Amino acid sequence: MEDLVRIGAAAQALGVSTDTLRRWERDGRIAFERRGRQRYLRADELARLLRERGTGGERTSARNRLAGIVVGVEADGVMAKVELACGPYRVVSLMSREAAEELELRPGVPATAVVKSTTVIVER
Repeated sequence: MEDLVRIGAAAQALGVSTDTLRRWERDGRIAFERRGRQRYLRADELARLLRERGTGGERTSARNRLAGIVVGVEADGVMAKVELACGPYRVVSLMSREAAEELELRPGVPATAVVKSTTVIVER
């Protein structure tokens, strides 16, 4: 079974949830091998998925990523408020001033809002 990867390990490598992988299976995007009640993904299939998604593990579920443009940055001594226009959506993220500076966030810069529950993480 060394060429098989358990669903949880595959999800972690891809940066998605096991529920996402089950949904991909239902949609016919991937096929798992079953051993008992466990799902396994062939290692070469995992490698293909990682290549499709870019470098492994750095991306998250696509439905939680909103590509956009920074339209405003308000920074004080410690915190920064970053506003993005993502299609028809306005997304606001509160982060450390240091993080905003490291990402070089300023109006007109492309960025991606990664949404997880009530937290918005901005990537560039």
